[in-house]
Amino acid sequence: MNARSTPRHERIADTALALLAARGMRGLTHRAVDEAAGLPQGSTSNLARTRAALLETAVRRLAEREAAVLTPSEMPPATDVTPAAVADALALALHRYLSGHRQLLVARYELALEAGRRPELRALYDRAGRAFREPMVALLTAAGSTDPERHALSAIAWCDGMLFSCTAGQFHGAVPSRAALRASCAELLDGMLRG
Repeated sequence: MNARSTPRHERIADTALALLAARGMRGLTHRAVDEAAGLPQGSTSNLARTRAALLETAVRRLAEREAAVLTPSEMPPATDVTPAAVADALALALHRYLSGHRQLLVARYELALEAGRRPELRALYDRAGRAFREPMVALLTAAGSTDPERHALSAIAWCDGMLFSCTAGQFHGAVPSRAALRASCAELLDGMLRG
């Protein structure tokens, strides 16, 4: 699907995410989105009248695009949730993010920081994040966790830390292999689920 056939609201939201990644929060304006998307001036304002509305549009689209990184069909089946299966699924998602969606990750970091400054955006950002948190709790429960909420926090924090370190942190120069990610995740899960 080319940019011209993409629905206008998705085109605007995707352009907003690209601008966040390329220019940071200050580079995201209604006019900049119109120009970068090749739309007539005022198109972005028609969709999202205020800056807050534009940021909310970006957060919603971010959640949609992140959900596509790990599809439900790739999750371990409910009857076969083992720590190894969870590690494999997380390694696949992390490797896919790092090898093909770095721009999306940078946009996520920009939005996360801004959500810390805007309570209305924080609420939306947190709601969107539950789409990832709740399945993690369910997976870890099925894998035998004795404290799935706490273990989900640890697993998600590990995933977030790995993504940040390999995108914007000390290890940004190379993408770890899927096997390396699986091994690290398996070690984490083994430590959490052993007892």
